[in-house]
Amino acid sequence: MQRFTELKVWQRSHALVLKLYPLTQSLPADERFGLVSQLRRAAVSVAANIAEGSKRQGPGDFAHFLNIAEGSLAETEYLVMLATDLGYLSEATTTPLRAEIDEIARMLYTLRTRVAQGER
Repeated sequence: MQRFTELKVWQRSHALVLKLYPLTQSLPADERFGLVSQLRRAAVSVAANIAEGSKRQGPGDFAHFLNIAEGSLAETEYLVMLATDLGYLSEATTTPLRAEIDEIARMLYTLRTRVAQGER
């Protein structure tokens, strides 16, 4: 079993978090306990669930945590869309982020499918 830090999908998810943190600092101060907090938590949850699931007993448990990561990634995508629609972030900023989110989603789906079938 490889360490979660060696999984490309975890590396990309972690990099997404590192991109989102500075971006959320530019959001209005009155969103600090709303959109900023929710977006950060959702993005962190993706990488955290990959890490936690990788240490679970069997492939079914790992697949379950990967599915939770997929849900958190969908939440992250929506919150990025919302921040854009509210005018807090520009399309130029969020278009590459959403492309990265799409790629991570594909990677998570592929890994979850393989893990659920007993592969790694």
